[in-house]
Amino acid sequence: MVESRAPSMPKADTADDRVCLGVVAGAHGVRGLVRIKSFTAEPLDIGSYGPLSDVRGRRTFDLTIKGQVKGAVLVAIAGIADRDKAQALHGTNLYVSRSVLPEPEDEEEFYNADLIGLRVEDDSGAVLGSVKAMHNFGGGDLLEVLPDVGKSWLLPFTKQVVPVVDLAGNRVVVELPEEVETGESAS
Repeated sequence: MVESRAPSMPKADTADDRVCLGVVAGAHGVRGLVRIKSFTAEPLDIGSYGPLSDVRGRRTFDLTIKGQVKGAVLVAIAGIADRDKAQALHGTNLYVSRSVLPEPEDEEEFYNADLIGLRVEDDSGAVLGSVKAMHNFGGGDLLEVLPDVGKSWLLPFTKQVVPVVDLAGNRVVVELPEEVETGESAS
């Protein structure tokens, strides 16, 4: 299952609402193996959801998991048999249709892709912007908020700061810590 703690997972710009499960980190060896940074809760599960595709859905990738190396999943991709072809895939985000993913088992667990685009409100109902992305740089999950005007800003994605995630209502409610600068000027 995909964790909410995954690095920012780009949402596919397509109507079928695909979810990014990983990114090709580079070639491994000379026989076409690639290293994939997996965004799934169990890294080796990246091959469990069927063939993956690129962001546009034009190319599909049939993965055979070979193991793990230095924080990445080692994978053979059908049709990729040499280092040059493997390296040419470096940076390719790998997507799967949201419909093949299981629903989160815990009501406090979310797919990052389900959060992106939600309206961000404060506890009085004032709209602060929308969720632009989810990040984790090693210190915990961060919600990136994009206001209607101005630069985006980050909030810790914790129950204290984001007490309400209302997927059905297309919103999250936040309680802004005093130290958070939203880019709004004080009146």
